Amino acid sequence: MAIIDMQTMRYINLFERIARVRATKCFIYNNTIYFAVPARFFGKTANPQISRAISEQLGKRIRVIKDADDDLNSIGRFVESVVSPAGFDNFELQEGVYVITAGSRERAATLIGRNKTRLLELSAIIKDYFGKEVKVV
Repeated sequence: MAIIDMQTMRYINLFERIARVRATKCFIYNNTIYFAVPARFFGKTANPQISRAISEQLGKRIRVIKDADDDLNSIGRFVESVVSPAGFDNFELQEGVYVITAGSRERAATLIGRNKTRLLELSAIIKDYFGKEVKVV
């Protein structure tokens, strides 16, 4: 489970006050603040006016995504939402490590980022919330 610092708690409280839905996860990836909400409440928070209001108050880009269940397909969709629009071909669990098959060198380079910044951010997110390592091939 991820440790929530004061800044993240402020982000979650602002999101809850404006969207009237509790975010289950909040993290920063690629200079964007992500809020993960349960799938049953996603339709309520998909309103562009909510995103715009939160983004204007924070002065940062935000994205609202569906939270993952405990199954591999759900976690794969969660990761795909985070790295979008980069995308990947396959997401699987091999020997306790989530393996992301990029499909091309360009996609792999996009997922890894300059100086591995995006890979390190994604690894921290997956380690905090799902307790496993990640590898891009």
